[in-house]
Amino acid sequence: SDAACKNRPLDLVFIVDSSRSVRPEEFEKVKIFLSGMIDTLDVGERTTRVAVMNYASTVKVEFPLRTYFDKASMKEAVSRIEPLSAGTMTGLAIQTAMDEVFTEEMGTRPAALNIPKVVIVVTDGRPQDQVQDVAASARTAGIEIYAVGVDRADMQSLRIMASEPLDEHVFYVETYGVIEKLTSRFRETFCAGNVCALGTHGCQQVCVSNGASHLCDCYEGYTLNPDKRTCSAVDMCAPGRHQCDQICVSNNGSYVCDCYEGYALNPDKKTCSAMDMCAPGRHDCAQVCLSNDGSYSCGCYEGYTLNPDKKTCSAADVCAPGRHDCEQVCVRDDLSYTCDCHQGYSLNPDRKTCS
Repeated sequence: SDAACKNRPLDLVFIVDSSRSVRPEEFEKVKIFLSGMIDTLDVGERTTRVAVMNYASTVKVEFPLRTYFDKASMKEAVSRIEPLSAGTMTGLAIQTAMDEVFTEEMGTRPAALNIPKVVIVVTDGRPQDQVQDVAASARTAGIEIYAVGVDRADMQSLRIMASEPLDEHVFYVETYGVIEKLTSRFRETFCAGNVCALGTHGCQQVCVSNGASHLCDCYEGYTLNPDKRTCSAVDMCAPGRHQCDQICVSNNGSYVCDCYEGYALNPDKKTCSAMDMCAPGRHDCAQVCLSNDGSYSCGCYEGYTLNPDKKTCSAADVCAPGRHDCEQVCVRDDLSYTCDCHQGYSLNPDRKTCS
């Protein structure tokens, strides 16, 4: 039809929920939406290829990308789709798309051609499986995910599934009756006019549509480079830009505060307090820890001396000259000593001197 915009070629996969909660007459509306979408697209082997998957507790590839290259047979195939009517295994459906539909043997075009891989998930349910990790790996594999929620759909699940920016990839309609409203939204997205939606714009961070052309912009904390396309992180730790008491650590367009050795970051995440460095487990003194404004030194018990490593202690030689008060003989006895006398002398009652 003339309504078909000359959209950039896509490998487009519709994943539609036909679980028990989608009533048969509602599922008919989904099929009308699919047909309407097919009408607006520039369908063809060398332009946009379309696949449709249907899921509930199981997943069925109704037709892959390689089967139909004309609208009439595609819409005919859509009209024959039957609901599966069971649970809502959205994660399984996205995984199946990756494993069985986005493959060259099933008609996905080779990566070298740079044809965008796009998924549109239409659901009214809350996934009964782990959709988060599957969706993340699909996005990592370069698949762009649009999530369309109808009626009772769980918005949080849609947001977990969809690509960024979410406001361009998450849609909600109140009923299946008004789902066709979305056709024009998608038409704008996929038609050549909206450069920003097509992934051809070359902006590193933000694309701003501007009639038939576009401008690039950057996220908070970044500035646009002279190439007007890429962005650089603003140094958030430049003097006067941050509120850190001691240390500012620049972190991708924002910053975090840190403290010097011996200080801890306060709950305000900005200021620092001297820590008790002698708290258990904080220091490496073998015997005695002496705290000293954010640092510490080690000491030893009576009868021990600090080793050169300034941490461990050795029993002092209590019989070293000048350390004891025996007149004649000093006998070490673990950490203390006793006195004794040479042959021919006996120890006096003072236990020190000899007669």
